[in-house]
Amino acid sequence: MKLQAVLFDLDGVITDTAKYHFTAWKQMAERIGIEIDSEFNESLKGIERMQSLERILIHGQQEHKYTQEEKERLAQQKNDEYVALLASLTPEDTYPGIKELLQQLRDNGIPAVIASASKNAPLILDALQLRDYFHAIVDPSGIPGKPQPDIFLKAAEQAGADPSCCIGVEDSQAGIEAIRAAGMYAVGIGEENILGPFGADIVYASTRELSLQKLLAAANLE
Repeated sequence: MKLQAVLFDLDGVITDTAKYHFTAWKQMAERIGIEIDSEFNESLKGIERMQSLERILIHGQQEHKYTQEEKERLAQQKNDEYVALLASLTPEDTYPGIKELLQQLRDNGIPAVIASASKNAPLILDALQLRDYFHAIVDPSGIPGKPQPDIFLKAAEQAGADPSCCIGVEDSQAGIEAIRAAGMYAVGIGEENILGPFGADIVYASTRELSLQKLLAAANLE
């Protein structure tokens, strides 16, 4: 079979915005009397904004304290702080090997699509000067979050690709599960003992190990 598209998560795959998410969530949580640490923050990777807020409120035993409107206000405050932190992003913050892989995909006419829960993906890609390398950016609004497969299926649809001929690249457990549920080849970025049990077909320790040739060989695609 021929590779028809490569679908990328954003945070932790294209660049490291996790540190900005953690700072913004930590500041929001502290204002309402909840302490979170970097270990807890790992459980928020790949999870959309309102789900992340719910996890924080449960963690602080405040899940019944706020109305839906108040929760949306808290989530918006977090996002405003996060967006302000993103102002420091530059092209040098792109992970090693990513721009080279995107160029290889472009040279071979293979669409690259962003499948991220982040509503700030366009802003981030503009800051990294990578937006032109992507065929599409899936709008996550109204799409069930990972580990549901919907966002990856939507990404394949926007690329005009058969899901079985797509490769998904993720750094989170929820993301790997979503790729597998979509019937795609799952490439993990991180640790084998963390991502392997959730269905990653292959795990690379770093994005600098990625190349189109490696992906084609691993997925047994042309």
